[in-house]
Amino acid sequence: MTRFPAALHDPRALLEGAFRHALHAASPGRLLEPHLRGPSAPGLPAPDLILAVGKASVPMARAALNAYPGVPTLIVTPHGPPDPHPWAAPVEVIQAGHPLPDDASVRAGHAALARMRALRADQTALVLISGGGSALLCAPDGVTLAHKQALTDALLRSGADIHEINTVRKHLSAVKGGRLAQATAARVRTLLLSDVVGDLPGMIASGPTVPDPTSAADALRVLDRYHLSAPEARAQLTSGAPDTPGDLPRATHQVIGSNRTLLEAAARYLRDQGVKAVILGDTFTGEARALAAFHAQIIRSVQAHGTPFAPPLVLLSGGEATVTLGPSAGRGGRNQEFALALLTELGQSGLPGVHALSAGSDGRDGSSPGTGAFLTPDSLDRAAHLGLDPLEFLARHDAHTFFQALGDVLHTGLTGHNLNDFRAVALLGSPGPRPSSTPEVRSTLTRVRSD
Repeated sequence: MTRFPAALHDPRALLEGAFRHALHAASPGRLLEPHLRGPSAPGLPAPDLILAVGKASVPMARAALNAYPGVPTLIVTPHGPPDPHPWAAPVEVIQAGHPLPDDASVRAGHAALARMRALRADQTALVLISGGGSALLCAPDGVTLAHKQALTDALLRSGADIHEINTVRKHLSAVKGGRLAQATAARVRTLLLSDVVGDLPGMIASGPTVPDPTSAADALRVLDRYHLSAPEARAQLTSGAPDTPGDLPRATHQVIGSNRTLLEAAARYLRDQGVKAVILGDTFTGEARALAAFHAQIIRSVQAHGTPFAPPLVLLSGGEATVTLGPSAGRGGRNQEFALALLTELGQSGLPGVHALSAGSDGRDGSSPGTGAFLTPDSLDRAAHLGLDPLEFLARHDAHTFFQALGDVLHTGLTGHNLNDFRAVALLGSPGPRPSSTPEVRSTLTRVRSD
């Protein structure tokens, strides 16, 4: 008889616990500390400037200043409440726009350029980069801020992935694509927390201090692929202006944490609870609905046949999904959309023994205030009781409203992280009753799919 771990008697608490533990275990400060004055950086001298940019900029800067107190520091972080722990001089904090750049983003971009340009050849800059930096650090080149805002919004809505979006951003900026490092005579050491699939350093925050292998022609191909007119951007990209640097001999970089780090921390937590955990992968991309359909196939196979893994267990996956939005989208983000799509994919079988959590590691999912959403075996029945048709909410990309009505939205607040998506699916197998969806729910799902 299959052993049924006690922790799986409360799957929702287990999945949330795994997520929160992973956030703590893979916290920016914990990941950064060994690379400062520690075993992997013995005798490293204090830098002359610390520049921290991204959603994890505050905890990364605190860790760096603990190692190198008194170093002049510029922190660029998303708009939000003031930090409850005051900074001592010489620290400057600029709160800027995300996911779209704003005037503060431009101010931050020019402040970073000014500080880097002021350094001498015998000095060193320590640059700490995390996800979100593409919008937070902005210095439009050949286009206006308004043009760049409109183009960024169009790319986000088009379904373009982060590699494509950042390829365009790099070639319309005076700081991205290695240009920030190119602007200084100093040595530049960059430590990065990855929020991009594949952990390509030049794509994290559009690589302001990393050599860029892309070209203006690559950026034009992205605009063509998604049928974006963007005349101002096209004029700049075909102007013959110098391209981004492909070599930065005085700059080094190292990725010190990624989505895989987050998933491995969650897996360790689950195994410590006596629960089998399997990481499916950290490189999943594509439309959230397509990813949900793929996960549903695996779930059905595990539940019905015990292959490729036998339940009970928790399946973990990461990466970064996309959502192609229409002109009248509701509230939500890629993680809640994934959860709602998974619910509809599994709906006709009544979600037997399936509990799931899909959440964004940064604490905010798309246009909603939520972090992600839970699924339970009775999600469809509860929705039917409230008169909610999940496929109607999915069609208008309004997953947050759906899960909010069920009381199944996870709220963590901003986490100071940005290590991509977190998905966890607990498959209980045979233990316990298997609720089945009501005839009304099954009829609705069948009808809408056949229309």
